[in-house]
Amino acid sequence: MNHSDLIYDWNTVPGAQFRPAGRVLLNDESLRDGLQSPSVKDPPIEKKIEILHLMESLGINSLNLGLPGAGPRAVADVERLAREIVNSKLKITANCAARTHENDIRPVAEIVQRTGMNIECATFIGSSPIRRYTENWTDDFLLTTTEKAVKFARSLGLDVMYVTEDTTRCDPETIKRLYSTAIACGARSIVICDTCGHVTPSGVSALIKFVMDEVVKPSGEKIRVDWHGHCDRGLALPNSLAALAAGADCVHAAAIGIGERVGNTQMDQMLVNLKLMGIEPWAHQDLSRLKVYCQVVSEATGVPIPLNYPVFGADAFRTATGVHAAAVIKAFKKNDPILANTVYSGVPAHYFGLEQVIDIGPMSGKSNVIFWLERHSIPATEELVERIYQLAKSSNHTLTEHEILEACKASPAARN
Repeated sequence: MNHSDLIYDWNTVPGAQFRPAGRVLLNDESLRDGLQSPSVKDPPIEKKIEILHLMESLGINSLNLGLPGAGPRAVADVERLAREIVNSKLKITANCAARTHENDIRPVAEIVQRTGMNIECATFIGSSPIRRYTENWTDDFLLTTTEKAVKFARSLGLDVMYVTEDTTRCDPETIKRLYSTAIACGARSIVICDTCGHVTPSGVSALIKFVMDEVVKPSGEKIRVDWHGHCDRGLALPNSLAALAAGADCVHAAAIGIGERVGNTQMDQMLVNLKLMGIEPWAHQDLSRLKVYCQVVSEATGVPIPLNYPVFGADAFRTATGVHAAAVIKAFKKNDPILANTVYSGVPAHYFGLEQVIDIGPMSGKSNVIFWLERHSIPATEELVERIYQLAKSSNHTLTEHEILEACKASPAARN
């Protein structure tokens, strides 16, 4: 039986299907923007290397190694990560953040020289009218600074990724002039940023179409267009998908969405959705280690994964509700794990090395109790089922394994 025949998918009707304009690349910001959250711990280099290898195992295309201009520790960690990529012959490529200033750009070039690894220099500058007003920046200052920075980076042999901060609140003329100047000076990738999490998906589409039509196509150059979004309005993921549909080549994201304020686009959720949408190469990418990636980043940075976090939260594939659990249990009894993983879930758990969990709580039915006991190889006698069922009904929470086992010990059958 083809399980897809049992689901009518409105996502695939004409006019509704998600279609990226071209290739889809992912750039991981977990070890740069992700560490700019005021609540994170900066992981030791051993943990950063472990996270790097997890990125590689998931097929993530590139990562931001950090901002060497921040000081000696940042330089040491970036260099160690670059050496790990070279020595382990990893496929993942790398970039480094840098202000449009020689003091930030030079350390990137020095690391490239010492490691022999090509590292793209992501030079960034504020662009929006509100930022320009606050900083007393003139248009000429922005253009001159852009030209000097890109030319300096190119003179050192660096590939340049030119980043405008707060692009989603910037006027069209400034956007056009800044990107056009950067491209004319040698930048071959540009990053459109929703730095403050301001934009909506329709705004993303309008902005990227403008950049493609007014900057990229007229340049005559082969330019990679990246999208970097934040989650202040809770729209980081849909905005990133809108960016790909509108013509962006690459999305920047971070594990479990860590980053400035409320964070970046969630890398794990990008991967989940690209796989479920059948977007290559992610449709056939093994993502069974995606939960490990989330857990390692969570533990290394001290940022907990919420219980109700999509796919990788503790409650994502767990139910104690009688009606829901009954359907899942009936699917299990058909000896069909895939059916069990999809009958009450929009995300098939087995795609990510996970499975459905049936618990017992105040909203449970006796089928929950029977299933739980059978899964734990405990005879589901009528007396024991009733005992646990009544315990659950009188409780204000889902029963713990310890509570259920204690009820089992109190059963007359257990005492005999």
